[in-house]
Amino acid sequence: MPTEIVFTLTGPDRVGIVEDVSEALLSLRGNIATSRMVRLGGEFAVLMLVSLPAEAVDDLEAAFVPLTSQGYTITTRATEERASLRDWPRYRLDVRAADREGVLHEIAHELALRGVSIESMEIETIEAPMSGSPLGCLSALVAVPPQLAEEQLRAELRDAGHRSNVDVVLTPLNAQ
Repeated sequence: MPTEIVFTLTGPDRVGIVEDVSEALLSLRGNIATSRMVRLGGEFAVLMLVSLPAEAVDDLEAAFVPLTSQGYTITTRATEERASLRDWPRYRLDVRAADREGVLHEIAHELALRGVSIESMEIETIEAPMSGSPLGCLSALVAVPPQLAEEQLRAELRDAGHRSNVDVVLTPLNAQ
């Protein structure tokens, strides 16, 4: 039975790093199930869910020695069975605000209070169309507890947005 591993790599960005990572995983007969990769400043970050044959797990560290010796930081962690959120309704949450400290915390706090699970999130700063001033944009995929009514969540997020001076848009996703 395959073992699922959460794999992360961070280090200097360079041409060929994705090839090196995928080659090492392939040498272990690993399969990349889900992945996110991004260049942040001059650094490159990889986050993957990898499926490996159980007998290959012990060889994982050795397969990445060439990269760790080049200054890359690698972590691996076997996944554990958790309560499934499979039946929870999914929504896209979009937040726009003048770029300032604390916006992410305010939104994360409001979601946590209501038991909403953040499945993925992206944050970026862009120039506002009219003024050119920095505008913080947060986009997340969230799973909402079935007992929390959409209207209630929408109203509470709208109120939180007014208190924090941010625009909050909650859009239901059809595929659940």
